[in-house]
Amino acid sequence: MNNRRHVLASIELEYRRYKALAEGTFEQLAEKDLVVRPTTDSLSVAMIVWHVAGNLESRFTDFLTSDGEKPWRDRESEFADRRVTRKEMLAKWDRGWAVLFGALAPLSDADLARKVQIRGVSASVAEALERSLAHTSYHVGQITFMGKMLRRGEWKYLSIPPGQSAAYNANPTMEKAGAKTAARRPTNATAKKGAKKGARKPAKKVAPKARPKAGKKGSR
Repeated sequence: MNNRRHVLASIELEYRRYKALAEGTFEQLAEKDLVVRPTTDSLSVAMIVWHVAGNLESRFTDFLTSDGEKPWRDRESEFADRRVTRKEMLAKWDRGWAVLFGALAPLSDADLARKVQIRGVSASVAEALERSLAHTSYHVGQITFMGKMLRRGEWKYLSIPPGQSAAYNANPTMEKAGAKTAARRPTNATAKKGAKKGARKPAKKVAPKARPKAGKKGSR
């Protein structure tokens, strides 16, 4: 039996990366901000959470043995305007992610070729995970955009802040999936330090070694 999990572990870490980005946004928002809708056609952070969690719970409950679109899922209700508390929102969020990680835990790379069903359409486990990860990251992007829009100048960047690329290049802490969000924000001080650290020094010229004369010991 093949218990290798190189690919599965990488996929799981990517899920955790996006989960952390969303949660880094939640932490910066006041409870009233979680239900703000910029326009009548827009979604609030809480509505997006309801959709992401509902999707994960449906797709990964009995992942290998039942269709990913469960008969008990009410997808349309996920997009209904809702007034919820932070505690209620986080409970919904955590429930969806718990189902996902519970389904991934027993899988190995050998399971990636197995078949699952989504709305009656067959897909490999690998395809289903790629589709789910892309869907999740898309909506996490919406959440972080909403957070930045609501916080404006008080927004704390969860990725590389403007003007700090040189500092990040000198200390690329986000290249490994699953890195903690809190360690992702270089300060202005570290930016200056990193820029100096990353500067290249001119290479020293090395004088060529003298060749031994022919006939001397060691010449060949």
